[in-house]
Amino acid sequence: MHLISSILVALVAIEHSLIMVAEMWFWRTPWVMERFRPKPGTVECPAVYAANQGLYNGFLAAGLFWSILSNAHGLELKIFFLVCVIVAGIYGAVTVKPQILLVQSVPAGLALATTLLGR
Repeated sequence: MHLISSILVALVAIEHSLIMVAEMWFWRTPWVMERFRPKPGTVECPAVYAANQGLYNGFLAAGLFWSILSNAHGLELKIFFLVCVIVAGIYGAVTVKPQILLVQSVPAGLALATTLLGR
């Protein structure tokens, strides 16, 4: 179960790394616009906000990678950062778009469940 947990945590970390890259460096590209679907006329103004948001996703990813590599407090770190991802996904689903719940919170929830089951 520990291996499955670590794989799922790594996948969530990779997902947030990719979100960070998309939000920080590729926000104005058609590929990102198709996926994030900002409201027409709001692409330029929120680009700075998206980059800031991307930085936060990068911190979540870094914490998740840290939790996998940590011998001393790995379990606590996994739980903390996965709960952060779940809460951020719920907030995003309520305030921005419901699909965020499926994209962010569900994978993190599965990773958290396997982490807790494997204790």
